[in-house]
Amino acid sequence: MADQGAPPNTADSPWPVARLNQTVKQWIERLGFLWVEGQLTQVNVKPTWKLSYLTLRDTQEQISVQLTASTGLLQGLETPLRDGDRVVIYGKPAFYAGRGSFSLWVTEIRRVGEGELLARIERLRKQLAAEGLFDAARKRALPYLPTKIGLITGKGSAAERDVLSVARHRWPAVDFRVINTAVQGANAVPDVIEALRLLDADPAVDVIIIARGGGSVEDLLPFSEEALQRAVASATTPVVSAIGHEPDNPVLDNVADLRAATPTDAAKRVVPDVAQEYAFVGEARSRMNGALRGWVRREQAQLAAVRSRPALANPRSVITQRRQEIAHAVAMARRDLQHLVDRETARVQGLRAQVGSLGPGATLGRGYAVVQVMPRDGTGPDVVTQIAQAPPGSQLRIRVADGSITAATMSTAPAD
Repeated sequence: MADQGAPPNTADSPWPVARLNQTVKQWIERLGFLWVEGQLTQVNVKPTWKLSYLTLRDTQEQISVQLTASTGLLQGLETPLRDGDRVVIYGKPAFYAGRGSFSLWVTEIRRVGEGELLARIERLRKQLAAEGLFDAARKRALPYLPTKIGLITGKGSAAERDVLSVARHRWPAVDFRVINTAVQGANAVPDVIEALRLLDADPAVDVIIIARGGGSVEDLLPFSEEALQRAVASATTPVVSAIGHEPDNPVLDNVADLRAATPTDAAKRVVPDVAQEYAFVGEARSRMNGALRGWVRREQAQLAAVRSRPALANPRSVITQRRQEIAHAVAMARRDLQHLVDRETARVQGLRAQVGSLGPGATLGRGYAVVQVMPRDGTGPDVVTQIAQAPPGSQLRIRVADGSITAATMSTAPAD
């Protein structure tokens, strides 16, 4: 903090660098001693040096701070420090005004034990599970045959060799985009996140494998860091976790869309086996051939059944049958008509006989006669039914069965 009685800092009265650094030094030293956690990198310790210099890097961000410690403090540890160690240090922030540099002066350093690391991992696992990052509903399905596979792994690692060799053995035409990163230590998390970002932005990449061989809990710790889990959850491309071996279970296994037991297993899960696919195709073709042959046999049988029908065996039979039916119908009609004519003819003859038996000709044939008088006025003859109609001298015509007789009335006499 600037002196209360000092002139204000303006363009006309700027501070010299020495005063700036001294002021900053005063501000920083007010922080006192602090506990800080991180991962060691650039461990630079030599027995001949009085002081040793290390870098403490944040486990999830590209942020680091320089550490200064007495070499005797570091040599007093049970095992030497190495790059990638997860530690908690106790130190006082220091600002060296002469160089304008900041560091932590370390007075105590502790390794984070495996039990504590596992407990932190489980706490993170429960937190992310509560947020729904492990839910099966958000898992993306892997493509059946990926066009290009993104692979994030260590340079020249056994995991890289296993994935590439197994995948190409199973499907020789498989295409990879490999990005080599640190897979342990302080740089692992930011390197893997950046590689994931690049592969996720590549439209040709259909699936991403994050692979690393087995190791200790501390070696695999980057794959249980929260920043990596959230980056994987935010990716739009399916991600496969292939970290360590079967017993290993970093948090990445839960967040990824698919967990593979090993890098080799990841290659098998992502890339189909060309020999097996050929076998599937052969089996499918065999089933299709069988189905087609069965269909042809059924259709042939149906066609044979249709062709065996009388209408198709002898197409003229239908015409012949219909012709016979028509001839039979005509004969029946003629028979019925003749029967009707004969019956009506007999009836007419019977009626004629009845009429004939009741007519005047029949009566005349039995000896009767019809007497008609011829009037003098020249009109037609009248049948004589009374003697008054034919007085003596009247001219008469008498009709008998075979003709007529002309006569004259001689006399008349009434009936007794």
